[in-house]
Amino acid sequence: MKPIIETHGLVQSYGPKVVLHGIDLSVPPGAVGLLGPNGAGKSTFLRSILGLLHVEPGAVRVLGHDARDEALAIRRRVGLVPESDCLIPGMNAVEMTTYAGELVGMSHTDAKERAHQVLYYVGLGEARYRELESYSQGMKQRLKLAQALVHDPDLLLLDEPTNGMDPPGRESMLQLIRDVSHGQGMNVVLSTHLLPDVEQTCDHVIVLKDGRVAEERPVERQLIDAGRVYDLRGRGDLDALASMLRDRGHEVEAIQDGLRVRLAEGHRSDAIFAVLRELGESVQVRHFLEAGRSLQDSFVEAVS
Repeated sequence: MKPIIETHGLVQSYGPKVVLHGIDLSVPPGAVGLLGPNGAGKSTFLRSILGLLHVEPGAVRVLGHDARDEALAIRRRVGLVPESDCLIPGMNAVEMTTYAGELVGMSHTDAKERAHQVLYYVGLGEARYRELESYSQGMKQRLKLAQALVHDPDLLLLDEPTNGMDPPGRESMLQLIRDVSHGQGMNVVLSTHLLPDVEQTCDHVIVLKDGRVAEERPVERQLIDAGRVYDLRGRGDLDALASMLRDRGHEVEAIQDGLRVRLAEGHRSDAIFAVLRELGESVQVRHFLEAGRSLQDSFVEAVS
């Protein structure tokens, strides 16, 4: 399969500060995570492939187009969810999404019809006529996704799409991203510093550190102590869950938004579910699977 993005010797600087140091990449189709700490160069990389920053030296091709000479052709085929707000005050969601469609060449009638469809898809159907100033942060993020999808792009770029969202909103956004990529078959590049976002949505990961590629490989989970170590994330009284599991001889450590449980010898996952049943509705588990070290360990090693 042809790569969706190719870069050769890509260098970007802001004045004397070099941000990208000779990036060589061949990004495969599908759902790809662009992972790295803040300041790693992720947003600069996205601006480069969109032709928003002049590519010199180096070469960039996106969907077969040269970013130096065919930037508009690239942007017609790409949807972007930027990290910063890009919404126009005084508009409602239908007007904003319709306008985004017209900007890439859709007729007003087609853009408006499609705007209603994508707003329902992202969960804003009932709020589509409200002015944008009344939207919560999570609603604004979903509106940015709608305007990026309105023209049915061949590639969707998301720059920190879960920023500022509460846990339910973040979970909803990740489900939408996964459906766009795995359900609808759209190519997706997710730029984030959050490991769980990549784990839940992507099949391939590129790790950037200090403007260089630190690692690039498929997202695959190498299980540790198969059947004994589990990661779970959710809402509610996770401290009580951890305490009860420790009382029964299991090891528990905190991870981002959840717990990693190493079961005592001879126990399996039903030991965790037994405790969850005792706790009832005080704990809601949204994510539960055998723990894998591969992505976590690789990321830590790459950026340390």
